[in-house]
Amino acid sequence: MPLVPLLLISSLLHAWVGWRIAPALATVAGFPQGAALFLGLLLASALLMPMGVAARRLSKGSVATVLTWLGLLCMGLFSSLFVLTLLRDALLVLAWGGVMAAGAVGYGAVDAGTLQSLQTASAGAVPLLGLAATLWGFWNARRTARVVRVDVPIDGLPAALHGFTVAQISDIHVGPTIRQKYLARIVAKVNALGADMVAITGDLVDGRVADLQPHVAPLSGLKSTHGTFFVTGNHEYYSGAHAWIDELRRLGLTVLMNEHVVLHHDSGNVSSPGTAALVLAGVADYGAHHFDEAHRSDPAGSLAGAPPDAPIRVLLAHQPRSAQAASNAGFDLQLSGHTHGGQFWPWNHFVKFQQPFTAGLNRLKNLWVYTNSGTGYWGPPKRFGVPSEITHLRLVTAGWLKVPPATAR
Repeated sequence: MPLVPLLLISSLLHAWVGWRIAPALATVAGFPQGAALFLGLLLASALLMPMGVAARRLSKGSVATVLTWLGLLCMGLFSSLFVLTLLRDALLVLAWGGVMAAGAVGYGAVDAGTLQSLQTASAGAVPLLGLAATLWGFWNARRTARVVRVDVPIDGLPAALHGFTVAQISDIHVGPTIRQKYLARIVAKVNALGADMVAITGDLVDGRVADLQPHVAPLSGLKSTHGTFFVTGNHEYYSGAHAWIDELRRLGLTVLMNEHVVLHHDSGNVSSPGTAALVLAGVADYGAHHFDEAHRSDPAGSLAGAPPDAPIRVLLAHQPRSAQAASNAGFDLQLSGHTHGGQFWPWNHFVKFQQPFTAGLNRLKNLWVYTNSGTGYWGPPKRFGVPSEITHLRLVTAGWLKVPPATAR
């Protein structure tokens, strides 16, 4: 979108928040500058948000980087300010209604002083809570993702595959604010797990290969028994999916495009020696056909030629929406991402309207679906109430667990 419409939309939204909050801030005792400071913050944010989005069009180099950072930080802050302003208005309406109802039934007249105090106190709370949520969310977003360990019970799992481990990372979004050092820390943490395989379930990048090549280079250092496997997410298609597929293959990753590999796994258990086959399939993003019809996501087709007697089939699919097709195709487990778990409150409550699962381990008929909450972040460097994660999944024989696996977070 051109810069001028972005500036107009941003200005109108910020003006609404200022109109609802600033007059009450002016009445805060002992802090007459509060309203002016808040309006100044809103003015800066109204300008920086659209400039941050359009930074690469407006400038180059370090100037563009600074504009992007400032714009995205303001976006995260304004999101909280906007939501808190809405909640404040709802609170004031309820309070006014309660006072009016009390007066109507004879419990006392409308207490204008009480309502005025509530207006002032709640107006002061909006910027304080907004700043607190943004600072806490920034720390959560920029730290290296925690490890979430999950056991997945599989019916008929061969003894050789009991304890097979997968390190899953997803939705890192290497781009304007996530660079080489951030990714290198993730790679080091994944390698420390000593997993049998690594799965990257899409939305790795936000930008072109030419701009981000050195920043994804740490992926070549990923280590596991069977290697690293990748499937495309929607953001790969925004960033030039074909070029990224070639680049990731150059780095040594196996990109699965509606296809599968058979992993022959040796248990390494002296008391119960043996090997077993695991079919690992991967599909292009659920909406990839909008960019390239040849990349239409096809879970059933990804199994073409797979051994019919394979005891377990695992699918890598960026969006949880692939689950129904995966279930119909006979997969046992699907690993997905895309949702970010909502990334920060309150948007985590809205994901369910677009995806069947928001985060964690869920069941669809005979299919387990694990949805990673994201190892990085998209847009604002902010994670509030939804921590980033590196998932360490372990396949176990059904009945071996004594607690439901969905609670193991």
